[in-house]
Amino acid sequence: MAAPGPGEYFSVGSQVSCLTCLGQRLQGEVVAFDYPSKMLTLKCAPSSGKPNLSDVVLVNLAYVSEVDIISDRAETPPPLASLNFSKLVNRARAEKEDKLSQAYAISAGVSVEGQQLFQTIHKTIKDCKWQEKNIIVMDDVVISPPYQVDNCKGKEGSALSHVRKIVEKHFRDVESQKSVPHSQQAQQTQKDSALSS
Repeated sequence: MAAPGPGEYFSVGSQVSCLTCLGQRLQGEVVAFDYPSKMLTLKCAPSSGKPNLSDVVLVNLAYVSEVDIISDRAETPPPLASLNFSKLVNRARAEKEDKLSQAYAISAGVSVEGQQLFQTIHKTIKDCKWQEKNIIVMDDVVISPPYQVDNCKGKEGSALSHVRKIVEKHFRDVESQKSVPHSQQAQQTQKDSALSS
């Protein structure tokens, strides 16, 4: 493959605007550009609207109909921030364990309600795992099917009390989510009947 010619590369830090083949306009700062694969990485304004964040978008230039360089960066870009590899490795390991735990629960035939409860508990207490169809929390509390507050067993104390409160709140939240669509549906029915009278 020949070396890129003028206008066929993008300097890190340059501001560019692209029009995709779907008609979407992307504008942002060039973070990286890979000439062989024609992949451009842009740091764009956040779609969330939060000022301290950015969206990072990968653009395949094979699917771009127009690219405009708004401003080219002439000086050398700042050095890349160093990465904490041990933190990244630990995060990847934790994510892998979470996915394996979810897969185990599905393969063991755990109900959807049990899986949802496990996820809720895991958000607050990372030390929870599956043992067959039972949820084990901090090696002190066992929650067996059908995963209600009464199914929480363990040595009386703060751990058991805390887990029971999480389970109770989980089912309260599930019930309130179920009742919201019903109340909205009832309101719509009332509106429809009022309009038809």
